[in-house]
Amino acid sequence: MRAPLLSLALLLAPVPDLRAEEPPPDPFEIEADSDMALAAVARGEILPLSALMPRLLAAFPHEVLNIEIDLDPQGRIDEYEFEMLTPEGRLIEVDMDARTGEITEVSDEDPEDDDDD
Repeated sequence: MRAPLLSLALLLAPVPDLRAEEPPPDPFEIEADSDMALAAVARGEILPLSALMPRLLAAFPHEVLNIEIDLDPQGRIDEYEFEMLTPEGRLIEVDMDARTGEITEVSDEDPEDDDDD
């Protein structure tokens, strides 16, 4: 008789909401989709990746693992963020201005951080 009571007690026990521990998304770091980027390139608002990749790889001849887009407060594409792996195995993030291609920041990436600073 104990097993059914224990099972019932476990079923009735409150379950913590694990989602409540996640921080809310930063509205200025929303990942824009490729359609948005293609449209901005077509309007001449930002440079295409094909123009930026040679600049990036000349300055940082590393493996590109991920590319994200940051938006400004008005919702326009502001920066490309390149997550790269160095030959030494370090993860770095290189930020480039989407309009000019200027490298604006280089920082070490925390592999445990899924939010990508």
